[in-house]
Amino acid sequence: MNAFAAGFRKNRTKIWVGAVTLLLVFYLVVSLQRSLLLLADSNLTAKAIGAAYLVLPIVGAWALIRELMFGARTEQMAKVLEAEGGLPVDDLPRTPGGRIVRAAADAEFEKYRGEAEAAPEDWRSWFRLSCAYDAAGDRKRARASMRDAVKLFTAAS
Repeated sequence: MNAFAAGFRKNRTKIWVGAVTLLLVFYLVVSLQRSLLLLADSNLTAKAIGAAYLVLPIVGAWALIRELMFGARTEQMAKVLEAEGGLPVDDLPRTPGGRIVRAAADAEFEKYRGEAEAAPEDWRSWFRLSCAYDAAGDRKRARASMRDAVKLFTAAS
């Protein structure tokens, strides 16, 4: 395998995030340009639509920045845990289709939930709980737990 393929495989997620980010930025710039054109029109209805349309790039930019910062913090926390040897090991049994066996994930989840309850101010326990939620298929709670971990990590830094 050549160096390019190895680099691509290692950074595949970052490349896709970069591509989607570029597409979203393009969309936001076009939306902003269109809203400014509508605001410059003499028709009152066009001005109202332009003002309403101006909200899209503002909210989109806010969401993009928030998600990129969330991803960067998550990666930063993972590197700290990896250096400390505290990352959860992904050794759960899988189905032939590659999905984690739910019963095994639920059993593993209880371990990390207990850890988070015992140390509610430790970002590491919330990070691991987030990974357990993710393995159990509960993406909403996984994200909420990771947000808690980010808050604690940021406060500790």
